[in-house]
Amino acid sequence: MAGKLLSIGECMVELMQAEGDMLRKGYAGDTFNTAYYARLFLPADWTVDYFTAVGTDTVSGELLAFIESTGVGTAHIRKIEGRTPGLYMIHLKNGERSFSYWRSASAAKLLADDPDRLRAAIEAANIVFFSGITLAILSPDAAETLLAELRRAKAGGQQVVFDPNIRPRLWDDAARMRATIEAGARAATMVMPSFDDEATHFGDASVEATIERYRALGAQSVAVKDGANGVTLCIAGKERVHVPASRVDRVVDTTSAGDSFNGSFLARLASGDSPTDAAAFAARIAAAVIGHHGALIGRDKLPRG
Repeated sequence: MAGKLLSIGECMVELMQAEGDMLRKGYAGDTFNTAYYARLFLPADWTVDYFTAVGTDTVSGELLAFIESTGVGTAHIRKIEGRTPGLYMIHLKNGERSFSYWRSASAAKLLADDPDRLRAAIEAANIVFFSGITLAILSPDAAETLLAELRRAKAGGQQVVFDPNIRPRLWDDAARMRATIEAGARAATMVMPSFDDEATHFGDASVEATIERYRALGAQSVAVKDGANGVTLCIAGKERVHVPASRVDRVVDTTSAGDSFNGSFLARLASGDSPTDAAAFAARIAAAVIGHHGALIGRDKLPRG
């Protein structure tokens, strides 16, 4: 059955390693990456749209053109005079990545400043996806505007999916970070955390502790990603199911491992797969993604089933 997926957040200009000391320009960001992989694997009668804000400069125009070229819709994206997209650079060491960011003038920080546009976009979707980074870049008032709309969507029966994706450098206060992440979980029907983040910032001693904490906050379903240890699912409160990670021959770049899992998992669920089958497929996609440089890997380099 046809449907609509909306992903909300920030898509940035990405600089990644190329040959020698050269850098290659791309575009990525956790929620856009998720939308990209969802678009790759959803049926053609589904639409995938991105909700953010950009500037009116040349780079913003190039960013919009790129998003459209991937099949992700841009109709809900707001243009703001005097703002630009954020920029980040990937640094790699033994396949693990770190980042440098330049986002002080990022238009996406104002994505919730038009509540009517935000509500209209959310109301039109069957599945709404957002992340902790989405919340982190917003002012406290703007984050509450977004969360209020997401709570409204959840109460109305829409599927609201949240990846906490905890990045402490983006927050001015650890206590506010934890409180806002918890508020994001309360607004969601499904939470898709990474266990290492939850252990570090919430003190969870086990994957089960993470599941129970998010279930207590009101999430109907939880999918805990635990790197090479695989994924543990608790869907609609049912018994836990562990899905092993797929074998990886060589780790090149772990950028977008979780995002590619999120997008392909949601796509296969929406297509009618069981949660276990959807997670197994998504694990294969994530394993393929981390064997290449950059966040967005072409369909021809990914498993087909």
